[in-house]
Order: sequence, then C-alpha cells, then structure tokens
Amino acid sequence: MTSVLLSLQHSFEMLLKAALLATGDKTVFDKRKRMAIGMESCINRCQQQVGIKLSDSEAGTIRVLDNLRDGEQHWHQVVDEGLLYTHSRAAVTLFDDLLHRVWEQRLSEHLPLRVLPISSEPPQELDFLIDREYSRIADLLQPGRRATAEAKGRIRSLLATEALSDPDAIDISESDVDRTARGIREGKDRQQVFPKLTGITSESSGTGLAIEVRFVKTDGLAVTFTKDPAAETAAIREVDLERKFHMGAYDLADRAGVGRVQATALRRHLGLDDANDHFSHVFKFGSQRVRRYSDNALRAMHKNLEVVDIKKIWDSHRTISWKQTKPAPPCNQPGCVAPPDTVGELTAK
Repeated sequence: MTSVLLSLQHSFEMLLKAALLATGDKTVFDKRKRMAIGMESCINRCQQQVGIKLSDSEAGTIRVLDNLRDGEQHWHQVVDEGLLYTHSRAAVTLFDDLLHRVWEQRLSEHLPLRVLPISSEPPQELDFLIDREYSRIADLLQPGRRATAEAKGRIRSLLATEALSDPDAIDISESDVDRTARGIREGKDRQQVFPKLTGITSESSGTGLAIEVRFVKTDGLAVTFTKDPAAETAAIREVDLERKFHMGAYDLADRAGVGRVQATALRRHLGLDDANDHFSHVFKFGSQRVRRYSDNALRAMHKNLEVVDIKKIWDSHRTISWKQTKPAPPCNQPGCVAPPDTVGELTAK
C-alpha cells in the first residue's frame, strides 16, 4: 500500500509542476528556500493558473492522496481496501482529465488499460464506504477488544479523507486522532464526529477498466469553528493559520495580476481586510500586527476583476489626501461592500 500511495502522490506532484511550466508559470523553484515548491504550493497555484484551474473538488482529491501518503510513511495507518480503490480510481480519472486539459492527451495513449486500478469488489459510493468504516472503528473501540491501535489507524485514513471538503485538513496530529476516538467511544454518530465528510460522495461512470470515479458534494451538516479547545464538539481539528493565510498584501497583488496600489483599493471594495478567518487574518508578533491573506481572497479578486473596471474602483476607494476637499465618487461597480455614501469617508486620511 505504501508504494501505491507514494507513486500516486509523486506522480501528481510531477504532473502539477509540469502543468505549471506548460501554462507559463516558471516559478516551481523556491529561490528563498533553494528547493522545489511542495505539493500544497503546487495545488494552490494550479487552482489559480489559467489553463489548469483545478476545482476545489479536484484539489481535494490530490490533498487526500498527500495526506494518506504522509500517514502511511510516518504513522500507523490502516486504509480500507474499498477506500483505497476509490481514491486510486478517482486519482486516475483526475490524472487523465488534467493530461487532456493541459496537453490534449489521454492517459490511455501512454498506458495499456490493463495496468489501471481494478478491484474484485464492485466500486462503492464514498459515503457508504465511510459509514462502513465508521461502524468497523466503533466496533474496534468497544471495551475489551484491545484493538485501539488498529482503530486509530483507520481513523487516520478517514481524517485524511476530510481534505476532500476542507483544504486545511492537513498535518493530522495524534491529538486529532485521540479526540476523534474519544467521540466515537462516547457513542456519537458519524455525522457528529466527521462533519466534513457529511455531504461528500463519489460518482462512477463507465464500465470495466474504463470506469471513471469523481468526488462530488451534496448537502451536509455545518461545521462549527471554535477557538475554545474545551468546546462541546465531537472532534476538533487544529488549523495551521500560517499555512492557510500565506500571502502578504504585495504577494496577493502580484498573484492577482494587478498593481499593488490598485490592489489596496480592490481589497477595500471587496472588504477583504474586514472578513477575518475567511479572506484574511491578523498575526500578532509582539507589538507588530501583520495581516495576511488566504487563497479565498485571491479567488475573490480574480473573480471580481473579470467584471469590474479597476480604474473606477481606484477612483472610489483610493486613499484621499487630507489636502483634497473633493470626496471620492460613489462606487458603482459590482461586489462593493461599502455603502455608496461612505466610500470617500472610509478611505479619507
């Protein structure tokens, strides 16, 4: 299993880097760290890069492989055969999609069909496999079974699968596994313990070796965010905020393809500096306060730039000099979060 997950994860890392180079992004080498960028950086850039545009679902498929590979190499992990097949088959489907999207080639042109993932068990929907695995874990955690190690190994594989719906579901810690096991022992149902897996399933099409598997979202339970580790929840996932909010203001502007001064006006237009823990977060380092931005902010800027006139946004949201008596004109561009009669006042010094 280790070799399968290692090969799948490595093949996607190489594919994403090749796709970035093929579509014009020449920065797959981090000059500051003097090493190639990692998988998460590849995924983030491919979600923004024209010609690739990984969807959230596609990015989640790759993140799960990355999580499973890390768990297999560094921890004790048990992956159900049905889940392994589903993730592997979805990976092959996505690899073929990306190969065609970027190079207009098909995987079958390079590999014989007989080497693609097959299984003696008919493909099952992901939600069914998760329910089945959850019941198995609950049984292993029953008093007297002495199977906690295996149960935690299976819990780790389900926590890795949460990356399908949550890009922050990475770096799974032992505390995450312990809290999850505690929730299962207390008799809480699967939707309470793994709310991020509720509403995620898989769709299969085709037959035999030509079958395709993709992960899709349905309506699921809401996830509650809390800063209190003692809160009454079935399981708590610790989020690395520095990984999520990884861009400074200048980096955000450069990646959005807009001037740094105009980017400030666009951030005001969209309220990116006001939406804490979604678009931006303020880090405190002693007396310093540094605001950094997430990929959600970059996506919001890209989407808005397609429908607005950046010059008009600059006119309405630029910083007004104290010497200037004429107020800024009201903003009439779509997506503005500031009331039209307060725009000039908000940006005045």
